[in-house]
Amino acid sequence: MRPAWVRRRPPPALGVAAALLVAAFLAYAIWGFRAAAVAGFAVRSCTPLALAAMCGILCERTGVINIGIEGQMLLGAFAGFFGAAAFGVVFGVLAAAIIGALGGAFLAVCAVSWRVDQIIAGAVINIVAMGFTTFFYRPGFVIGSLPTWQIPLLADLPLLGPIFFRAQPLAFLTFAVVIGLQVTLFRTTWGLRTTAVGEHPGAADTVGVNVARYRYGNVMLGGALAGLAGAMLSVEITGSFDRAMTAGRGFLALAIVIMGRWRPMLAWTAALLFGLLSGLVNQLNFDQVIDVPPQFVAMVPYGTTIVVLAVFSTRVRPPAAAGRPYP
Repeated sequence: MRPAWVRRRPPPALGVAAALLVAAFLAYAIWGFRAAAVAGFAVRSCTPLALAAMCGILCERTGVINIGIEGQMLLGAFAGFFGAAAFGVVFGVLAAAIIGALGGAFLAVCAVSWRVDQIIAGAVINIVAMGFTTFFYRPGFVIGSLPTWQIPLLADLPLLGPIFFRAQPLAFLTFAVVIGLQVTLFRTTWGLRTTAVGEHPGAADTVGVNVARYRYGNVMLGGALAGLAGAMLSVEITGSFDRAMTAGRGFLALAIVIMGRWRPMLAWTAALLFGLLSGLVNQLNFDQVIDVPPQFVAMVPYGTTIVVLAVFSTRVRPPAAAGRPYP
């Protein structure tokens, strides 16, 4: 008899990631630095999307739909940038996580304690975040860039080294969060209880699981991750803050959650596909292979989102209790 690990089918994310890796090396062998540039752009642009998608997975796995990710990211970008400008980068990142968690606390109070419609509560977060950051925005601030970390030996690998093992701290944090959530959601008591709360809160309550506590904790933790995703945009990627700078990435994260079937590694792979598509269009435009106005290039992820939702929304099943208050 073969051992269990041989009989078990490999996870879908592993197959997709392996296919992307093979394609990346083939492209690198053919196009060299252009392929490396596209891959680097894809990883950099997908990390805030992946971190925001982890927020959506945490919330929906526990039964709360969070369409306020966009607002939490915007608040995180605002607090991260101006906190870093005033008191240093570390303070800015912590401030982003805290204000994101506060946004999650507001959503949890509305959804769990007050039993408000979760879509409306999330829309309130988005509207308040837009108004707050616009009203208090002040130009003229500058911040220093985060240091680049590298893992010895691995950072010298061709193609993979500069992309995955030579990055700024928040990028490494994103990789750790994705892997950590993948393990804890499916291999720990906390993860099993979280899934039970999102699938059948009545049964979970019957065996002694505190449904309200799990929903509060996971929604606040997800909010902190969304705040960090915003800080990654303002502190790590652009080094600046602008009104509405999240530009719909929170809604893209929701599409990635659906495409990733509420699984962290598969969601990260979906985010990477979004990044690859944007990077490829940008590179083709830069090389004058195609001549597309930049406004249409910026539309690519959102057009892809419509196609993804049309294809995947009828083929995947969300957590059964998502969007339903309890009791």
